[in-house]
Amino acid sequence: MNNLIATAGASFPDALRKLNPQHLFRAPVLFVVWIGALLTTVLSCIHPSVFSISVAVWLWLTILFANLAEAVAEGRGKAQADTLRKTRTTTMARRLVTGSQEEQVASADLRLDDRVVVEAGEVIPGDGDVIEGMATVDESAITGESAPVVREAGGDRCAVTGGTTVLSDRIVVQITSKPGETFIDRMIALVEGAARQKTPNEIALGILLIVLTIIFVLAVATIPPFAGFTGEKPTVIVLVALLVCLIPTTIGALLSAIGIAGMDRLVQHNVLAMSGRAVEAAGDVSTLLLDKTGTITLGNRQASEILPVGGAHGTDVNRLAYLSSLADETPEGRSIVDWARKQLGEYAEAPTDSVAVPFTAQTRMSGVDLADGTEIRKGAAGAIRKWVVESGGQVSDDVTSKSDEIAAAGGTPLVVAARDAGQPARAVGVIHLKDIVKPGMVERFAELRRMGIRTVMITGDNPLTAKAIAAEAGVDDFLAEATPEDKMRLIKEEQAGGRLVAMTGDGTNDAPALAQADVGVAMNTGTSAAKEAGNMVDLDSDPTKLIDIVAIGKQLLITRGALTTFSIANDLAKYFAIIPAMFVPLYPGLSDLNVMHLSSPNSAMLSAVIFNALVIVALVPLALKGVRYRPMRADQMLARNLLIYGVGGIITPFIGIKLIDLVVSLFPGL
Repeated sequence: MNNLIATAGASFPDALRKLNPQHLFRAPVLFVVWIGALLTTVLSCIHPSVFSISVAVWLWLTILFANLAEAVAEGRGKAQADTLRKTRTTTMARRLVTGSQEEQVASADLRLDDRVVVEAGEVIPGDGDVIEGMATVDESAITGESAPVVREAGGDRCAVTGGTTVLSDRIVVQITSKPGETFIDRMIALVEGAARQKTPNEIALGILLIVLTIIFVLAVATIPPFAGFTGEKPTVIVLVALLVCLIPTTIGALLSAIGIAGMDRLVQHNVLAMSGRAVEAAGDVSTLLLDKTGTITLGNRQASEILPVGGAHGTDVNRLAYLSSLADETPEGRSIVDWARKQLGEYAEAPTDSVAVPFTAQTRMSGVDLADGTEIRKGAAGAIRKWVVESGGQVSDDVTSKSDEIAAAGGTPLVVAARDAGQPARAVGVIHLKDIVKPGMVERFAELRRMGIRTVMITGDNPLTAKAIAAEAGVDDFLAEATPEDKMRLIKEEQAGGRLVAMTGDGTNDAPALAQADVGVAMNTGTSAAKEAGNMVDLDSDPTKLIDIVAIGKQLLITRGALTTFSIANDLAKYFAIIPAMFVPLYPGLSDLNVMHLSSPNSAMLSAVIFNALVIVALVPLALKGVRYRPMRADQMLARNLLIYGVGGIITPFIGIKLIDLVVSLFPGL
């Protein structure tokens, strides 16, 4: 709350500047209030009274509070933009001219396809792709993460961002952005709101608010003729105040702030949305396409068990698996070492005078040769089978059956074998490597299912493996042995069925699918083509964040819907609260409807105007923070919002206006 008050104070000058009618004209409801405030100000100057002056002041405060809500939301983005601007410094670039010849140019003078050399300690002068070399890069200025990342030529991790720093080695970067159109430039424009355009839902809601405003203008316009039959016509100031209280000023004042705050919540999650349309689409997504590796499962397969074969003892097999994996630096090899060490309950190095046999892609196995002549190997089933046969041994049917069982369960079998000095080799165990489903994923998929969202796992694994992992993770469907063309076909099939699709990607081959998807989240570590194709970029390159993005999108839609419900219910309640009190002197029969027993018509009118302004201030924190999101079906969510914000919108004006009236009635002249 203290931060909000401080931000509001800093945003107050911006709120005053937004009183410009050219700005308010874009928000028709507030523009009507501005006209009313101007008219009452003129009339209160001609015929001053406590009532007329008070109404004029509070009408201006209504506009000011609405502007302040928008300015506070924009202020958060501007603070983030200022941080980004500090990274956007003009640096000198070493542009390659011909061959290895270089020339010094300012980074602002770089053009598309220019090639620049960047070495350790130098700042990358512009967005581009690494076309030569490999280096570690500090991207903390963009992502906020202090851990350096590796960027290398070729593959899906070649994209670099201007303003980041090379920490080691030398790379050649081909520039892929024009001056003023870099990734940082776009980030600054988006978080500031300068590039923000109204979304289709905002436009539709804006049209609804205009229609409601016109209806209430016509309704108020009919009051003077009817009141004329009594001989006492209401003043223009009273009619203006009544109109402002009845039109949907609450949601009209908060609509822009809700949209800006939704974009800001994504930025706080280190996700950059290229448009508000993408955020809204995330809230309406009904199908999620999720890559298996790195999203549903951990990035590397992990050892889960070691099964003895051929009569070998479990402890001996664990020890042999441990020793044979010490020279395997792959993640799978490290997982075997860790798993066996836990089973053995001790930490041990390879025996003295032993010779390590490192894992290679050619041999597909690793191991160790002990000083007493014992040879131990661990590796792919086919490679170990060949080694055992060549060493005079035979592979038992037990090894084959257990390997088949592991493969059927969606895992990868590795075989452990040993050969004592002067003896034939023998297989002693089978290691079960499996894709480990990330903790909490089963629960998250269950939440998505309750929300009515269908999840599809995308994997290059064979259908048998894919089916086993999909069942363990709890996804609704899977696409096995998937190619980029398969992804595109699946997206189009889902969209043809009227569903909105979200997916993640990082490679150039993902670009067509990212562009086709309604929500395409590109990884910041991915290629420039992927980032250009998607409508969101995840700076942390965390594919699981797609689920959070959907939740943020839904929270945006829920917040807008809830506050719209509250605003309309609020306006209807004010109608029944104010009209009887205003016209009881003219139509005594209305006394039965005057349940609030307000002090006087002027007091009732001014209390409603004050309440109308204060309720905007009260709802600003909710508009910025968002209505709390809970996974549930759409019908349950609708019923909950109608109960809380619909009924609440009806009750609140009666209580608020009555309390304000008790205070206002104490002032003379009202």
